[in-house]
Amino acid sequence: MRLSEILQMSLGSLGVNKLRSTLTMLGITIGVFSVIGVMTAVSALRTSIEQGISFLGSNIFQFAKYPLNGGGPQGRRKYELRRDITLEQGLRFKQLMEGSADEVCLKTFEQNRGGQAFYNGRKTPPGLTFGGTNEHFLSANQFTIELGRNFTPDDIDLARPIILVGQDVVKRLFPAENPLNKVIKFNDLTYTIVGVFAPKGNQFGRSGDSIAMIPITRFFNDYGTAGHTVNLATQALSQTVYNETLDRAITAMRVVRGLRPEQENDFEIYSNDSIISIFAKVADVVAAGSFVISGIALLAAGVGIMNIMLVSVTERTKEIGIRKSIGARKKTILMQFLIEAVTISLMGGLLGILLGVLGGNGLALFLKADAVFPWDWAAIGLLVCSGIGVGFGFYPAWKAASLDPIEALRFE
Repeated sequence: MRLSEILQMSLGSLGVNKLRSTLTMLGITIGVFSVIGVMTAVSALRTSIEQGISFLGSNIFQFAKYPLNGGGPQGRRKYELRRDITLEQGLRFKQLMEGSADEVCLKTFEQNRGGQAFYNGRKTPPGLTFGGTNEHFLSANQFTIELGRNFTPDDIDLARPIILVGQDVVKRLFPAENPLNKVIKFNDLTYTIVGVFAPKGNQFGRSGDSIAMIPITRFFNDYGTAGHTVNLATQALSQTVYNETLDRAITAMRVVRGLRPEQENDFEIYSNDSIISIFAKVADVVAAGSFVISGIALLAAGVGIMNIMLVSVTERTKEIGIRKSIGARKKTILMQFLIEAVTISLMGGLLGILLGVLGGNGLALFLKADAVFPWDWAAIGLLVCSGIGVGFGFYPAWKAASLDPIEALRFE
């Protein structure tokens, strides 16, 4: 028989028992969906972070009171007991790094309530990213000014009541007018808009355009020092002196913190690479968990395929005997049943990939990351499904091919 005829007969046999074939296929679908869905979401988030990372600019490292993950539920208390990094310490650090670093950005954020802006009866949603900074915020965080100007050293020294706002603030408060030099009410205080950030997009699952920053000196004047710690982002002069600058900065930071030689650092150090590595560790744990779950599901689905194919062989014993008696070869029978098993497995795999990509990208879009299609994982999924079809379908196919035609014709 030609391969096309064998394939036609296999598909016809599956069509006779549509419900049974569909239920068997769903086992494969669930296993593939679990791993493809997770890996699609992880790939989308990884791509968003690696391609659009703007937490820090190039050649920049940062000192902070808390680690990037906040210390976790168990370790949070340890970091809360640390002393806050004060504005005075930040200014002293900046002074010590003169000549060794290109820029030192000081910044602090309102962690508890964020911010909400009001103007002429209009208002933004609450929870805007809000904080204080100096004139180096733009380069240290890869922001640019679209309208107006950046802060100047005089703005910082004089603690002027001015503000830089993001695109989301402008769209909400000034849908049809120029926002520059407008006085807005922000957290019950008034500030004059002197600049508007260019569109930033989404980073780390939230909008980079929902932001407002005031001079760091004004921030501490208005909101006090309690519960506010300063982060220091330092930019090396070049990549070649990055490590040297980092070593000098750690020494300077220990000096301003008043640490003795035997005391360990009471501050965290991180950069773009550390941000990516932390996410990669979390992604690896999630991926490992999904592999275990999907492996169990696929194993159960493979056993289901073998069971259904054995039932099919038993039901079609007489048919097999008739085909053998009129000249069907052993390899033809073997090929037919293998094609049936692989078809069920591949159809379940394709459906699982489709649902996994939709589900994973749905989660990624919910977290404001760009959608992706994991071609590599889709290809691996199809190969695994083919292997399951062949591996678990071989014994039933071999059993069918090995039936004695006389005994098969006698079967009732």
